[in-house]
Amino acid sequence: MTTKLKLTTILSLVCLLTFSTNFAQEKSEKKKKNKKESAEVAKKDSIKDKKAAKVTIKDKVKGSKKIEGLFTIYQDTVTGSMQLLIKKNQLEKEFIYQSFSINGPTELFLNQSMHRNTNVITIKKANDKIEFGLVNTNFYYDKNNPVSKTANTDIAEAIFLAEKVIAQDSTSYLIAADGLFLSEKLDPVKPTTPPGMQPGAMFNLGNFNAAKSKYHNVRSFPNNTDVIVDLAYDNPNPLNGGDASITDARYVRVRMQHTFLEMPINNFKSRRDDPRVGYFGQTIDDKTSLKAAPYKDIINRWYLTKKDPSLAISEPVEPIVWWIENTTPLEYRQTIMEAGNRWNQAFEKAGFKNAIVMKIQPDVVDWDAADVRYNVIRWVSSSSASYGAIGPSFANPRTGQILGADITVEWESGSFSPIYNELFSAAAVQNQDNLATHFHKDGKACTMANELKNQFLAGTTLVETGNEDPKTILKVHKEFLYYLMLHEMGHTLGLNHNMKSSQMLAPSELHNTEITEKIGLIGSVMDYPAINLSLDRTKQGNYYTTKPGPYDLWAIEYGYKEFDEKSEEVELNKILSRSSEPSLAFGNDADDMRSPGSGIDPRVMINDLSSDAIGNAEERFKIVNNVMLKLKDKYSKNGENYAELRNRFGILNGQRRNMYAVVSRYVGGVFVDRSYVGQNTTQKPFTPVSKEQQKRAIEVLNKYAFAPNAFNADVALYPYLQLQRRGFNFGGTTEDPKLNDIYLSMQMAALSHVIHPRTLLRLSNTNLYGNSYSVTEMMSDLVNGIFKADLTTKVNMQRQYLQTNFVKGVIDIANVNDPKNRYDDISRAAARQTLKKIKVLLTTAVSADEATKAHRNYILFLIDNALAIK
Repeated sequence: MTTKLKLTTILSLVCLLTFSTNFAQEKSEKKKKNKKESAEVAKKDSIKDKKAAKVTIKDKVKGSKKIEGLFTIYQDTVTGSMQLLIKKNQLEKEFIYQSFSINGPTELFLNQSMHRNTNVITIKKANDKIEFGLVNTNFYYDKNNPVSKTANTDIAEAIFLAEKVIAQDSTSYLIAADGLFLSEKLDPVKPTTPPGMQPGAMFNLGNFNAAKSKYHNVRSFPNNTDVIVDLAYDNPNPLNGGDASITDARYVRVRMQHTFLEMPINNFKSRRDDPRVGYFGQTIDDKTSLKAAPYKDIINRWYLTKKDPSLAISEPVEPIVWWIENTTPLEYRQTIMEAGNRWNQAFEKAGFKNAIVMKIQPDVVDWDAADVRYNVIRWVSSSSASYGAIGPSFANPRTGQILGADITVEWESGSFSPIYNELFSAAAVQNQDNLATHFHKDGKACTMANELKNQFLAGTTLVETGNEDPKTILKVHKEFLYYLMLHEMGHTLGLNHNMKSSQMLAPSELHNTEITEKIGLIGSVMDYPAINLSLDRTKQGNYYTTKPGPYDLWAIEYGYKEFDEKSEEVELNKILSRSSEPSLAFGNDADDMRSPGSGIDPRVMINDLSSDAIGNAEERFKIVNNVMLKLKDKYSKNGENYAELRNRFGILNGQRRNMYAVVSRYVGGVFVDRSYVGQNTTQKPFTPVSKEQQKRAIEVLNKYAFAPNAFNADVALYPYLQLQRRGFNFGGTTEDPKLNDIYLSMQMAALSHVIHPRTLLRLSNTNLYGNSYSVTEMMSDLVNGIFKADLTTKVNMQRQYLQTNFVKGVIDIANVNDPKNRYDDISRAAARQTLKKIKVLLTTAVSADEATKAHRNYILFLIDNALAIK
């Protein structure tokens, strides 16, 4: 190696060593610098944390009003904003949430005191947030079964809100509360538009506006906290302006109440539900059972326990206290108090004395009727009496213990005023699959007051046109009010509807007051009965039942009687074994037939009466026809318009419509018996209505609905059915009475059920187990009633519309090319044969005038076109 090369190598090594040394020094210095900077940052963070730690709950709630109770709430006295204090011992616990509408559009069912959501909620800590979640109470797991270890598998968690903790101390967390209360997190107030509904068909709240929403009131007590809010909604371009209660459809406020309750800790025992008796309740699936019906359903009931368990009848430790609100008309208060107290007759069967305590609210009180600690009977005069009266309650979803209840009565529905809304319109004819506008599926809605009021007005019309003693009207109304209160209070005790009970008495017993004042007119006050009217006015008995019936006493005994744990099942089964007794018959909204094609048992129906409902309806048709002849003289009063005459005409036609529906349900009907195996009954679970009864039903319809003279009693009234002009209230239509709509709507109330696809299919199916009335024979009987009486005479207007619409309905049944056709092949075959039969009849008929000739030619044209379709 040369000297030059050696020198170069040495220099390179020196440079490298120098670079390495410098790099190491720089790295060490940088490390020291970073460490120093980190220390400074840590120091700053420490100082920041210490400063943050000094921000206490006390600091955050300065200038706020403190409202203490189950939950402590702080409200800023300037902005109104709220903060919620969550105690650490409230975490992981369950609470009950209940929402109420306090004021809002009635057409969206946001009326005063409407009970809405009932949920179990939990509050949990998750990192730096507080989470609010819903608890799923739909399932039961037997802890003795190893499968119970899989409880809550595949059950989706529902966290509806998470709020960051803004301050805390050793016992509590503070969070912002506006996102919880001034929102739709707890209860989605705005209803969703039903699928297929055209825009603007229903009133729409628009979009929620948090900025315009505010708190109305806050109440907090040891066991419950109520937050009442005014929620604002904006809809800049509303397609539907709503009814008269909507001041401006662009800007609407809804008042809601959010109530939180402590989960009750007591000795309340849940009681199992049973299909033979009707209670509202909680549906629970047993996920560790292999039974055919793996259910652990429980009923809703109040917590009643005896003061002295050794006594057969004892006062309860805590009775069910009802306050008659000071909004109640003075003249009705005593009647309401008496009616409420009559439920004590039922509770005595369950071993309790004075279980119900009725009180009258003073004119000046320091509590709000919306406070859940009080059960209140309220009277209101709202802008739109959409429900008449309601009697909701709410219960602990875990146990079924009822925690609160209210009854609200609309002034129009509760009074004996002749106010009446129009029943008949073209819209009622257009959708014959939904003719029963008061049908409800969940059993929670109650439109009994509307039904009852229409029945009441029919009764008073009969009394007034007969110039009977004016005191009779007061008697009818008192019995009506008794029944209304008994029914709604029954709901608050946990009972749901019993639409089968009105068949308890034979027709000969209905006006025997020795029977009706002892046990009642019907088996249960939870029915929607027809008012009890006698064609022979000298034999008139009670108009309504005024006491809980045999079924009610039995149902309360099942729900409320106390037993020791060892004997409970045996004793409950003894009570239930009586369900086959005729006076204890039960069938609720799940079974009823008010909507065409729904239900199967014609006895589970509204607006019927007696064990011979067809016969009772026939007598009522005669009453209506007699009263129609007297309307003009009674309700055409000097100095007044014809509005009341028109109203009474509508009331009586409402009776006809009800009876058409009642009678038609016997066609294709099946009597249902829910007795268990081994009970004392000779009835099978399903027994088709006899052929004789079905044919009798068609005969009554043919005579009182389809015959050419069915409405002759009305003729003199037609020129007088005038509405009062009020501004421009005809709404672009004409003011003349639409008689075709009125009569066709009523006739279709019967036909829409008789030729409904489910009815016709059931006629065929039941031929396999006892029915001998075929679809073909039933249609033949209809044809005879709808066409034969005027084959050689003029066909009047009602019959022309009836015949045309009947033929169109039969054509729809026969149309095999319609993909929406829901009819079975036997029904289609019967329909084609029916069309051919009608064609033969009309081809040989004698047309008395040109209108009749044109009408028949039109029907033949429709039939020929239908039969030509391949």
